[in-house]
Amino acid sequence: MKLALFDFDGTLTTKDSLADFIQYCVGKPAYYIGLAKLSPILIAYVLRQIPNNDAKQALLSYFFKGWDYEQFQNLADSYSLNQIENILRPEAMEKLEWHKQQGHTVAVVSASMESWLEKWCHKHGVDLIATMLEVQEGKLTGNFLTKNCHGAEKVNRIKRHYQLSKYSEIYVYGDSSGDKAMLAIANKAFYRKFK
Repeated sequence: MKLALFDFDGTLTTKDSLADFIQYCVGKPAYYIGLAKLSPILIAYVLRQIPNNDAKQALLSYFFKGWDYEQFQNLADSYSLNQIENILRPEAMEKLEWHKQQGHTVAVVSASMESWLEKWCHKHGVDLIATMLEVQEGKLTGNFLTKNCHGAEKVNRIKRHYQLSKYSEIYVYGDSSGDKAMLAIANKAFYRKFK
């Protein structure tokens, strides 16, 4: 048995799906106005004064807190099925398909939200481990339901989903510091490359 784990943003894609999804939902003008309003938080993140988790939650909360969950999920499904294909990296998808053809277990492990990755993963027949959003009384609260699936949390979540000792080989593909912990569990690690 062999396991192939792919980071999503920047590894399978040419751009960040979080920014792309927000623009898809609210439009570019509203997106950039939001970034301007959030600039103190975003600058603090760039300067490493606040963690990735806090910056991302602030961003999602600003744009989506109080949204009707059904309306949000319909947009997320539409983005997943119709827009993600436009930002995929062909060589990455070729590798993902190769693993599937070999009969390997394939999973996307992402700090992005399950909401807008789930349909795409289902369509491509791969597992998904991602961050989840909290919903109460049919509305988005602006908080995460799970820990942000980033850094060491990626490995924690992988170990909850899979018994790693069962796999003779573990392939991991990543592109950023947030993938380093996941890359460390591989016996075949690929950082910003696919061969």
